[in-house]
Amino acid sequence: MVVNSRLVLIAGFGGLLVLMAFAGIDGMQALHEIQTSNDLIREDFLTRTRLLERIRADVYVSGTYVRDYLLEPEAGKAEGHRYDLLESRRDMDDAMTKYRSLLNSQEAAPFQVLTAELQGYWNLLEPVFDWSAEQRKTAGYVFLRDEVFPRRRSMLRIADQIGAINESQMNAGKARVEQIFTRLRHRMTIVILLTFGLGTLLASFSIRKILGLEKDTAGHIAELSAAREELQALSASLVEVQENERRSISRELHDEVGQALTGVLVEMANLSTLIRGGDKVLLASKADEIKREVENSISVVRNMALLLRPSMLDDLGLVPALQWQAREVSKRAGVRVKVAADGVSEELPEEHKTCVYRIVQEALHNCVQHAGARNVVITVQQQEDKLQLSIQDDGKGFRPQQEKGMGLLGIQERVGRLSGTFAVQSEPGQGTDVRVTLPLAPSRVGEPA
Repeated sequence: MVVNSRLVLIAGFGGLLVLMAFAGIDGMQALHEIQTSNDLIREDFLTRTRLLERIRADVYVSGTYVRDYLLEPEAGKAEGHRYDLLESRRDMDDAMTKYRSLLNSQEAAPFQVLTAELQGYWNLLEPVFDWSAEQRKTAGYVFLRDEVFPRRRSMLRIADQIGAINESQMNAGKARVEQIFTRLRHRMTIVILLTFGLGTLLASFSIRKILGLEKDTAGHIAELSAAREELQALSASLVEVQENERRSISRELHDEVGQALTGVLVEMANLSTLIRGGDKVLLASKADEIKREVENSISVVRNMALLLRPSMLDDLGLVPALQWQAREVSKRAGVRVKVAADGVSEELPEEHKTCVYRIVQEALHNCVQHAGARNVVITVQQQEDKLQLSIQDDGKGFRPQQEKGMGLLGIQERVGRLSGTFAVQSEPGQGTDVRVTLPLAPSRVGEPA
C-alpha cells in the first residue's frame, strides 16, 4: 500500500509538473507569436503609411512647383521650379516602386488607378516645360485651374483610398492576433481545469493518507504511552517490593538479631560476674572482650537496620528520620549537615516520604564520597500542592550534563515516577544544589504541622 501510494503521488505530481511546463511553454510560444505578429503588422502599417505620405506630399508639392513654374516670369527662377518638380517626381517614383513591393490583392486595383493617374499627370505636364514665358503667362492660370488641380485632387483621393485599405489590413491583422490570443486563452483554460482537477484529486488523496498516517501515529503514541505507563507501574512495583523487602529486613535485624545479641550480652555479663567470684583475672578479661564484641555487633546490626529502612521513618515521620540521617553522617564523616524542615506535615503519602528520604540518603553519600563537602544544608518546604526539597553543599562541584552518575539517574527515576521535577545546579569549584519538586494531592495530605 505504501509503494502504491508513493507511485500515485509521484505520478500525480509529475503530471502536474508536466501540465504546468506545457502551459508555460505554450504560453511563451503564443505570446512570442502575438508579439511577432503585432510587430510585423505595426511595421508593415507604418511602412505603407510613410510611403503613402511621401506620395501624397509629392503630389501636393508637385502642384505647387507647377504653379510656381507657370507663374514665374523670369526664366532662371522658372527653371529652378522645374528642377524641383523633377526631383519631386523622382522621389514619388521611388515611393511608388517601394509600395508596389508591399501590395496585397485588395490594394492592387486602386494602386493601378493611381499609377495611371500619375502617369497621365506627368504626361500632361510634359508640354508645359516647352512653353515660353509669354505662353506661361497667358495660359498658365487656366492650365492650373482646369488640368493640374483637378488631377491632383483625384490622385489624393485615390491615395486616401489606398490608406483606408491599408488601415483595414491593419485591423485584419489585429483580428488575427485576437484569434491567436483566443486560442491561447482556450488552451490555457483547458490546462488550468486539468491542473485544478488533478490537483484536487492529489490533495484529496494526500489528505486521506495524512489523516490515515495521523491516526496510525496516534495509535502508536497511545501504545507507547500505555507501554510507558506499564513500565512506570512496573518500576513502581519494583521500588515498592524493594522497600517492603528492606522494611522486612530492617525489622528482622532489629527485632530478631538485635534481641539475640542482647541476650548474649546479658549472659556474658552474668558469666563475667560468676567468673570473678572464682578463677579471676584471665577469664574476666576474656569475658569483657566478648562483651565489647557483642556490643559492637549490636551497634552494627542496628545501623544496618536504620540504613536499610529506619524505623523512625515509619514511627516518627520524615523529619526525624532526616535529622537522624544528618547526625549519623556528621558523626561518621565529619561533615556539618543542617536540616531545615519546619512546617512539614507528618501525614505525607508513604511514597513521598520514602522518595525524599532516599534522595537525601543518596545526596549525602555523594557529598561525602565525591564532593568532599564540609557543609550541607537540607531544606524541605511543603506547600498546598507540592513538596520542595533542596540539598546544597560546598563541595568541589561538577558538570551535570557531562558527569551524571547512576545515583543521580536513580534520583531522577524516583522523582519521575511521582510526576515531579528534578534539577541539578553545579559548576566545578562552586558546590552543588539538588532541587526536587513533588506534586501533592490536597485530599491525601494533611495540613502542615
